[in-house]
Amino acid sequence: MNPKQQHFPIVSASKLVSESNVELSEVEYGLIIANNAFARWTEHCMSAAGSEGLSTNDILVLHNINHRDRPKRVTDICFTLNIEDTHLVAYALRKLAKRELIKGDKQGKEVFYTLTKKGEELCEKYREIREHCLIEAFETMGVKHSDLHELAQTLRSLSGLYDQAARAATSF
Repeated sequence: MNPKQQHFPIVSASKLVSESNVELSEVEYGLIIANNAFARWTEHCMSAAGSEGLSTNDILVLHNINHRDRPKRVTDICFTLNIEDTHLVAYALRKLAKRELIKGDKQGKEVFYTLTKKGEELCEKYREIREHCLIEAFETMGVKHSDLHELAQTLRSLSGLYDQAARAATSF
């Protein structure tokens, strides 16, 4: 085999590499570094928008509450973001409320969260920075919208496979 054609897998843990599917280990490493880069991006973008010290989880919860201008319950947010531990979302909600970015309105036994004016302005500033820093970079690289759509579908499908594998693993 020509050295230029030889495949050298890039993985995070060589001991996890399966001889029957090296590519899965490569995908998992890609997910790891993409997840960490995405987290770093969201935190820096939010900091540039004017709110330092929010974690990626806090930021995702904030944007989820902003989604479609509909009040959200903790269970709605957990379901949409695929978070099992409601305590993680509850902590983010307390943090966002303390910064006066969201408010909760009790309706019966449940609390519904919406953005405050301050939260709306922050999300808008985040969107502007995202547009300038990220979307323009994708366009410069020639990434097509259809490519991103296919990638998004693949990632959602992968999440389903990993969720199913997690359920299966609990039987061992």
